[in-house]
Amino acid sequence: MSDFYKYFKENMDALGLPAPESLYGNVQLAVGSAMTLVGLVEKFGKKITVREMIGAGIRGEKLATIWAMSASYYVGAVIGSIAVATGRTLAGGTSIADVLFNARQNRLHRPWLAAVLMHHPEIYKRGKK
Repeated sequence: MSDFYKYFKENMDALGLPAPESLYGNVQLAVGSAMTLVGLVEKFGKKITVREMIGAGIRGEKLATIWAMSASYYVGAVIGSIAVATGRTLAGGTSIADVLFNARQNRLHRPWLAAVLMHHPEIYKRGKK
């Protein structure tokens, strides 16, 4: 069973945005939903709101909490979360990017860190050598 939705929701939660499982429960659903959202933004323009997208027919009742939000912002967050969730799923939960991001956030990044992590993935991946 894939952890895609777990990682997707975790990322969207960190952004304070809803991520209904009915729209984003797996990679195929998420990409299909994102394509629909992108199509609506392209059709109606970047200033369309989530409420207006719901009125245009997307299955987004669970998005009602962010009605006034710009749809383009939400779509950007969805696309970014798909990328994060896909990367983490393929990497087995933690990617080198996750480790480097965390190091930067905590002021622990050093010029040599990426090279060490690339040569020793067992540092951040369980059971890998």
